[in-house]
Amino acid sequence: MEFKDYYITLGVARDASPEDIKKAFRKLAREYHPDVAKDKTTAEQKFKEINEANEVLSDPEKRRKYDRLGARWNTGGGPAPESGEFASGSASPGIDPGQQFHFGGTGFSDFFEQYFSSGSRYGFPATGDSDSELPPTAKSRPRRGSDIEGDILITLPEAFAGAIRPVSLQTTDPRTAAVETRSFRVRIAPGATEGQLIRVPGQGEPGRAGGPPGDLFLRVRHAAHPDFSTRGPDLYHELEVTPWEAVLGAEIDIPTLDGSVKLRIPPGTDTGHKLRVRGRGLPRGKTGERGDLYAQISLRLPLTLSDEERGLWEQLRKTSTFNPRITAP
Repeated sequence: MEFKDYYITLGVARDASPEDIKKAFRKLAREYHPDVAKDKTTAEQKFKEINEANEVLSDPEKRRKYDRLGARWNTGGGPAPESGEFASGSASPGIDPGQQFHFGGTGFSDFFEQYFSSGSRYGFPATGDSDSELPPTAKSRPRRGSDIEGDILITLPEAFAGAIRPVSLQTTDPRTAAVETRSFRVRIAPGATEGQLIRVPGQGEPGRAGGPPGDLFLRVRHAAHPDFSTRGPDLYHELEVTPWEAVLGAEIDIPTLDGSVKLRIPPGTDTGHKLRVRGRGLPRGKTGERGDLYAQISLRLPLTLSDEERGLWEQLRKTSTFNPRITAP
């Protein structure tokens, strides 16, 4: 398993601020997003890598864990698992320890799966008893195999339109060292939301004594997008506006997942205000009804000024009676 240096992937220093990480990700995501890149194959892999790096470094808890892990990740000197954490290959209570799982086609590296997967590889054990704890008569009874849980990274276009993803699951039996690889296709329904579980019947642990196999559950993770974030079926877009657009109002073209729309900015719109565009989010389940798109206003100031522009700002300062530090009556 290869160590992933997420700081190098994003091109930021190890003491980079959250804002530095956000800017670096956005720049790379716009460059390598599969929708705009010329070399689709190379861009898709690079896009997954920068998403994985951003997934860890933009989350304070994951970043602390990653920094503790450091260069000692494979020497036994890394951090001990925190309460409730299960690494790839670790077992939930009641499951035989040591079973190794490796996914392919989910969009995450083995390194991420090992240390930062959102759930246990054994998401839903079928029984709380290990074989060693069962009486002889019970060992011969057919028992359903345990379910397995993993993560799957999908892009917002995939979440919007749906997709079919080839996935593989490799297992290693610790008692026999036998390696088995199963390949199958996973259907991602339109409107798949962050955290949703996709059930793949019969792809979990094999059953015992002729019992049926368990199921595989893949937890949907939305790949970070340079323009949107998601909350359920709703999309959120940070809309940067100039001071004069916020004060005087404007009409601005904003992106959506299926083309751009013109959004009216009312006069006097303050930073942080959300403007809703109905029906431009993700589909809501089987109904086809769509969530909404929210444009959150972010006021941006000019960093450089010409002499003429500076003169106009000076004139506004002398003329305006507005003072945000005085409470209006």
